[in-house]
Amino acid sequence: HDWEIKYRKICALCDLCLAQVCLSLDILCRRRADGSLCLSWAPLFPQEMADQLLQMMAKKGILNNTTVGIFRNCKELRLRRASIRSCTVSAQAFRLALCPHRLQELDASWVSGGLSGANIISGLASNAECRSSLQRLSLNGLHLDWDALEEVEGARLGFSSLRGLRTLSLANTDLTDDILEDICMLPHLEILDISCCAVSKLTPLLDCKNTLKSLTAHRLRQLDMSPARLLSVLTQLHALKHLDFSDDHFAVDDSDGSDGDETVRQLLEGSPQILPALVSLDVSGRKRMTEAAVTAFVKARSGLVFLGLTATGVSSCDVLSSCKNLKVTGEANENQVCEALRRYRDKECFIREALVHLYNLTTDIDRPRPDLLQLVLSGMQSHPSSLHVQLVATACVFNLTTQDLAEAMPVSLLTSSVTQLLHAMKTFPSHTQVQKNCLLALCSDYILQDVPFDKYLAATLVINWLSSHEDPTLQRMAVAVISILVAKLTTEETAHLGKDIFIMKQLLNIVQQKAMVGVVDSTLKFALSALWNLTDEMPTASRNFIECQGLELYEEVLESYYTEPSIQQKILGLLNNLAEVEELHADLMEEDLLEHVLTLLQDSHLEVGVRYFAGGFLAQLASRPEAWTLDEELLSTILKQLHASIITWTQLEREMVSYRSFRPFCPLLQTSQPSGVQLWAVWAIHLVCSQNTSQYGSMLETEGVTELLKALAAHPDTHSDIKRLSDSILRMIEESQSHSGPSKSQTGPQSS
Repeated sequence: HDWEIKYRKICALCDLCLAQVCLSLDILCRRRADGSLCLSWAPLFPQEMADQLLQMMAKKGILNNTTVGIFRNCKELRLRRASIRSCTVSAQAFRLALCPHRLQELDASWVSGGLSGANIISGLASNAECRSSLQRLSLNGLHLDWDALEEVEGARLGFSSLRGLRTLSLANTDLTDDILEDICMLPHLEILDISCCAVSKLTPLLDCKNTLKSLTAHRLRQLDMSPARLLSVLTQLHALKHLDFSDDHFAVDDSDGSDGDETVRQLLEGSPQILPALVSLDVSGRKRMTEAAVTAFVKARSGLVFLGLTATGVSSCDVLSSCKNLKVTGEANENQVCEALRRYRDKECFIREALVHLYNLTTDIDRPRPDLLQLVLSGMQSHPSSLHVQLVATACVFNLTTQDLAEAMPVSLLTSSVTQLLHAMKTFPSHTQVQKNCLLALCSDYILQDVPFDKYLAATLVINWLSSHEDPTLQRMAVAVISILVAKLTTEETAHLGKDIFIMKQLLNIVQQKAMVGVVDSTLKFALSALWNLTDEMPTASRNFIECQGLELYEEVLESYYTEPSIQQKILGLLNNLAEVEELHADLMEEDLLEHVLTLLQDSHLEVGVRYFAGGFLAQLASRPEAWTLDEELLSTILKQLHASIITWTQLEREMVSYRSFRPFCPLLQTSQPSGVQLWAVWAIHLVCSQNTSQYGSMLETEGVTELLKALAAHPDTHSDIKRLSDSILRMIEESQSHSGPSKSQTGPQSS
């Protein structure tokens, strides 16, 4: 057990080191004349680590014609098991970087960049060592381009040139009968996958009947063989242990697959002497089977370890549950569904089928199942562009993470889940149900607050969705998600989001819709919170707000919701943000607005929270007398009432507001400012510091506010009320530093 723990730690350390190499390639490498990278200096890598580096580069999406060049160094970076799956690599880059190695395995499935099967065979065959050393080759999804193969001494190269091949996978390629004939000449071929290819005859398989142990022939819709002839060929494959002759039951094409179905029926009902070595049979998606035939087949083969019966309608046979060592894919129970999700990652039709049944199984789930969530994510990752898969999978994610279930899941698993949800939203922006499923899953306080993921991407995707949907329930969830996400963004991300005037219009439209009918609901509150956070220390967003007629709307809302302190606070909080931007002061010089806010400041019956934000708005505007364009008497009244009102406020116990910085306070703390302006600023700082000294104390120090407070406290003209609060703040900071207590984390949105 201790050895296993140490081994896992070593692997984790190795992965971290290789990840750092991937991040630092530009620093560690120089460029050749052709633009490819070459390590400036390289130690002799342990062989397995060279394979791992290539695999990690592929996994991180950084393996391409340029970066693969580092593997031209065959002495220090010795590849044996190479994977360039789904990367963009040209024929020339492949030949120069990979073909000189003594490869044992190569996975070049789904490679883009013009690399064909012919290029790969020619390149590998050019290395005499590779011809005998290569044992496993996967070219799934590639164009084989057979006619382009080179000739050597009058004979065309082919798969048969790679004499050491034991495993060959050519699913979803342009494989033909001629190529299959060439393949079957391989002397050691044991495992062959020709799924979804256009071969019409399987007769060439007889040439390797004594070596072939595993045949995967899923969805061979071009087969032109009678059931009797097909069964005759299969019967002669004496070494065959694993047979996959499944079919895509969703496929719509010219062939109905009836000959294949009949072949399967005859195989199940036939003698146990047919394929006597068989231990694994997959006939998922096939029709015409009966439970009686399945029962007889299983009972006659005691060595059977796997039977694929997904989408056949016969997976409920009693005999299947009585065989302890038999694994089955199907729909009869959770074990069968999970087995299907594990085995069929590359088969979209069966993943779809299994996910539908998993959704039904998890509709009323009451305990966390990270194992099921991981299976769902694997299906989503394998078929990112499949609408059918993403539609059902996103619904499954919601089922598995709803309510309190998410909190019991590993955080890394939830991060992966949200990443897949966002990918689905991005891939299918117009599909209402996919978007709805993702939104339902995202609308979780725990996920939004505590799980790390790309919150900026999430915010933009949800806002874009919101623009074309007005369903009240979904609108409420979307605005709630946006409100929380905006508060979680970095300053740079918030600034970028605030520059998008479209986003501002969407949120203001929601406020207007609610205000027109006088509704007070969570949708209105979340929209106001989102706008408040979006404009926090963001001059561009604040300007966009005014240009979108937000100020006029907010004036109306502030007056019409005079009995709703929670709404008034959010309105006034945003007005504070606007007032912090000096160039917007001219836009805010509206006498009716300022007089109304002044009445809120003076109203002793209102909550302190409302009066606090009213005071902040007025203090910012009154701090620049040179920009004041209204009646001087109004300015004088504001300054007097600021001091008179603030001094009556009682200290709040609950956290009402949090600040990302105190920079907007600095102009208000100058010794030249009127006492009403100064008093609001020090009261505000005193409020948040008394509730979270450790966090805000360090912020005051680093932003130079502490020095301003000391100057205020020492200045002879500073009012005694301001001196008292300033001294109190400085004492709190000093005590916090002397105790060096643990820092508390900032709570909630920046403005709530």
